[in-house]
Amino acid sequence: MILLKARYDWLHLRLQDYKSVSEYNSTMFKITSQLKLSGENVTAKDMLEKTYSTFHANNMLLQQQYRKRGFTKYSELISVLLLAEQNNELLMKNHQARPTGSTPFPEVDVVTSNDFGRGRGRGFG
Repeated sequence: MILLKARYDWLHLRLQDYKSVSEYNSTMFKITSQLKLSGENVTAKDMLEKTYSTFHANNMLLQQQYRKRGFTKYSELISVLLLAEQNNELLMKNHQARPTGSTPFPEVDVVTSNDFGRGRGRGFG
């Protein structure tokens, strides 16, 4: 029974269905552990291919770039994906703090144009 469910879960496992790489990775290890305990041989190559083949359609270019890097260990790919995810989160937080095209608020200490020439600076007036 465990083997049938693990095979079903493996068949339907898709990176795009998870909110984070960590969630996907955790599920991947749960399923592969169940398969291995049931006598199925799951290799790093199988895990890599499963991950590549289940990228969201909008990320096909990324999938191709990761394939070209020639990972031989699943853990190496996941490490790179986790780092990319963290960088994307940082970029999104920065964008939300001040979206592209918006102007930052002026600093309190900035001299405004009305202050120019009122006794500040060199020898004006």
